[in-house]
Amino acid sequence: MSEQELSKGEERRSRIMNALKAHGRLTIQEIIERFHCSEATARRDLDVLVKKEGVIRTIGGAQWEGFTGHREASFQEKKQLLWLEKESIATTAAALIEEGDVIGLSGGTTTFLIAKAIKNKRNITVVTNAVNIAMELADSEGVQVVLTGGVMRKNSFELCGPLAEKVIEDLNIGKMFLGADGLSLEHGITTYSELEAQIGRLLLKRSRTKIAVLDHSKVGKASLFGIVPLSSLDICVTDAVLDPELASALAQSKVIVYLADQHT
Repeated sequence: MSEQELSKGEERRSRIMNALKAHGRLTIQEIIERFHCSEATARRDLDVLVKKEGVIRTIGGAQWEGFTGHREASFQEKKQLLWLEKESIATTAAALIEEGDVIGLSGGTTTFLIAKAIKNKRNITVVTNAVNIAMELADSEGVQVVLTGGVMRKNSFELCGPLAEKVIEDLNIGKMFLGADGLSLEHGITTYSELEAQIGRLLLKRSRTKIAVLDHSKVGKASLFGIVPLSSLDICVTDAVLDPELASALAQSKVIVYLADQHT
């Protein structure tokens, strides 16, 4: 390949990257039409950007990892916030798990603490797309772990993308415990990442009982991407009394609310 051809390829990939940063995602067809290249070239360019930039391949295109409307805190940063409250929520949530259950745990600090709380339970199967949760349960003799494939998001340790979606589509989960970045009357359950929102929706779709677990700092807040409306839930576990309007809406949707004992 000549230096001129190389520079053209680099320029095109730079323009693709700028478009991803501006729009969040692009399809293969959009790249072909916008940058006047072949399908094979578009796919090769995305493969290069996956290796060099914060790009994740999706079905039929790509998503830029950094596309969010607000700043997303890392798992390590979240560990410093309301840890005791999250432990109480995790203890309350873990009490809902019985021997023989197949449960799901999304990524997040509260769901990570649920994993810690059930390590001594027996005959439990845990489905998770979070690498750190799988590792936490790795030495538990009574817990079988099913870890989805996918591309790991560094902020949350969650596996996302087409491979994770394909695995989840074939699973049957009894009780799904979903962490979230926001819960509000208007927007329902929300998160900062579109990729995690998609995985969350699929996990809930494959679950019989749908349980949201989140501390009071997330209640009444909305993040950029919606996962499901409040009416899709069966249970909500939190650590503070909800405002009357939100509590009424959950009650009308027959969502059971559990308040964690803050002194647990």
